Amino acid sequence: MFDKDRPSDAWLSSLRDRFPCEPEVDRFLSSKLERRAGPGYAPVSLATLCAGVEALLRPNLDSHFELSNARWLTGGASKLQMAFDLTWRPNAEAEQTTPMVLRMQPAESIVETSRLREFQLINACADVVPVPPAYWVDADGEYLPYPGLVYGLAAGATKPSSGVGGEVSGMGTDYGPRLRELLAPQFVHILARIHTHDWQGVELSAFEIPGPGTVTAERQLNWWSRVAEEDGLADIPLLTLAAQWLRANLPSLDRVSILHGDYRCGNFLFDEASGKITAWLDWELGHLGDRHEDLAWVTTRTWGHPDPDTGVDLVCGMMPKPEFLAAYEQASSLAVNLETLRYYQVLNTWKTAIMSHHTSYRAAHGGKTHQDVLVAWCIGVSSKFTEQLNEVLEEVM
Repeated sequence: MFDKDRPSDAWLSSLRDRFPCEPEVDRFLSSKLERRAGPGYAPVSLATLCAGVEALLRPNLDSHFELSNARWLTGGASKLQMAFDLTWRPNAEAEQTTPMVLRMQPAESIVETSRLREFQLINACADVVPVPPAYWVDADGEYLPYPGLVYGLAAGATKPSSGVGGEVSGMGTDYGPRLRELLAPQFVHILARIHTHDWQGVELSAFEIPGPGTVTAERQLNWWSRVAEEDGLADIPLLTLAAQWLRANLPSLDRVSILHGDYRCGNFLFDEASGKITAWLDWELGHLGDRHEDLAWVTTRTWGHPDPDTGVDLVCGMMPKPEFLAAYEQASSLAVNLETLRYYQVLNTWKTAIMSHHTSYRAAHGGKTHQDVLVAWCIGVSSKFTEQLNEVLEEVM
């Protein structure tokens, strides 16, 4: 079998031909393969990261600045994060100290993405939904060990202090009746605002701009088909069948929207006392495409749990699916096409199965990530995602 741990230039070229992707997607996937034969993950010290951040800031700041209080930050399942305080003079104002976060990828990630795309999307949505301010990006790892971005440290929690669930990446978070009532309307309205945001004229140079009537799902198919080829140990017939069905049933696009890509519990912060959502995080999978992709992701059973009183499944612990979709239609004034929604349910479940079966294995096998325990957990639950894929395929086929 071809040695995927030492990929050749010829093989990389063949992948590009077979699975055409957006230029920036091709760039970061190719970079991953080019690094693969190199050393595995080695612990990076806070001093090294601080030195990298300082090197990144020097060309961007005219005045004196100082980093302090550097510490590791939990969360961000697939990325390495450091919190720190920056004393500086933004825009020639009086000196101030701003809490910030460095978000940097490891040698190889469960989800290989672009810090530049994440940086641009956060800025694109800054005046529309609550996001931390994004300040600087090192798109190619010129200053840092690997590509990273620096943004503001937002206040808030990802789950209630007394809640249950949410142990792994927010899965099954139970907000309880009080917070559920406060958070659910915001949860729906923020998604509607993202999808209806007029992105024309916004800096999105790292993205391919689709037009209405195109089949943007094909770009997602190519992206994740290529990942499966790059990372897979062996072919899985169910994943092949799903890819064939997805290519044969590509839906057309009625409206181009900004998509968050990972909109769910665990990826937003809120103030527990007031129940106000303070920030949406983890925009790394965001892109321009069909709103149904986000809707299918947020309504998957993986992120929700049954209502303790009624047993009815709650979307991300918020509300039953019919109520969620009706509230979204009212908030966005956009219709939900159930056939298109089912298509993206298959697509998203297929992508998740690829991440758990193929990419998690490859990152663990190569010793490329600081999240070895989480990666091993993903491998262990991969059968759950193939079971879900089998179920959704049976429904549509």
